[in-house]
Amino acid sequence: MNVLFLIQGHDRPSSRYRVLQYLPYLKQKGVKTTVVVYPRDIGGSRKIYREIGDYDVVFIQRKRPHPLFLYLLQQRAKRLIYDFDDAVMYRSANAALPYSKTRERQFGRMVKAADHVIAGNTFLKDQTRRYTNQVTVIPTAIDIKKYAPKNYKMKHTKVTIGWIGSSSTLPYLDDMKGVFEELGERYKHVELKVICDTFINCEKISVIKKIWSEKEEIADLKSLDIGVMPLSDDPWSRGKCGLKIMQYFGVGIPVVCTPVGINRDVVQDEINGFWAVTKEEWIEKLSILIEDSSLRQEMGLRGREIVRESYSIQACAPRFYRVLNEVAQKDA
Repeated sequence: MNVLFLIQGHDRPSSRYRVLQYLPYLKQKGVKTTVVVYPRDIGGSRKIYREIGDYDVVFIQRKRPHPLFLYLLQQRAKRLIYDFDDAVMYRSANAALPYSKTRERQFGRMVKAADHVIAGNTFLKDQTRRYTNQVTVIPTAIDIKKYAPKNYKMKHTKVTIGWIGSSSTLPYLDDMKGVFEELGERYKHVELKVICDTFINCEKISVIKKIWSEKEEIADLKSLDIGVMPLSDDPWSRGKCGLKIMQYFGVGIPVVCTPVGINRDVVQDEINGFWAVTKEEWIEKLSILIEDSSLRQEMGLRGREIVRESYSIQACAPRFYRVLNEVAQKDA
């Protein structure tokens, strides 16, 4: 089987987690892979068009091609797979109105053209099924072998609440400032660590501002005691695939999150973390974990087990390969 992957970029998290980390496994299974960054101009599209018939499967990661390029892909490609991990049919949570006829039309055109669709969660699967039933859920996964649990035997005087993410999702954290300020007043030994390329400021709680680094990412995660993933409840947020939760759980720390989208599936309330919606709930649930180190360890290790079983590449790679193989063999 020979597969062409058209990705967003080698440095894009969605490309790294949804395509690139599977390549070693696919190689072991005898799959020949070629990875190309999605073309930005007509010249790049023409080059791909000339070569596209050489592949058994063309895999498009997240992008929705221009109608002309999509038509050409359909004419030349033997099989098409579309993969996405965001609610691309809606506008982002920052938009005044989430609904977009243009985005919906682009999305519908893409998934109807694909022989199979891979969706990052059940909400995205439901959106896809308005156009096709050829859809499989494969969550955004982590390599659990790279995420050793933090050493709970090491005692620290500080309790660190942490958040990791991109600047585009920082507004979710910024909306939580009132929670952190109150916790800072209540607990003098609590600090907030933000792992990003931009940051928020607080007056009553110490904020550690850490520039994200791929090399230091896991060490930074292990420095946390509690992970948070706040969201708003809107169509765009329901499409989120919870990567930061997988990462928190990967190193064995508990999570407090908004129960929206995949968060409800991964974080089991009062089992491996807590759900929180109101400011009062956030303060209450974070306070419980701040005050109980044993509970933090217990919940965090339960979360790690869930990731190992269902949200690791070790669990997801066979499903990923199976979709590719079944599509390649379809009507062969």
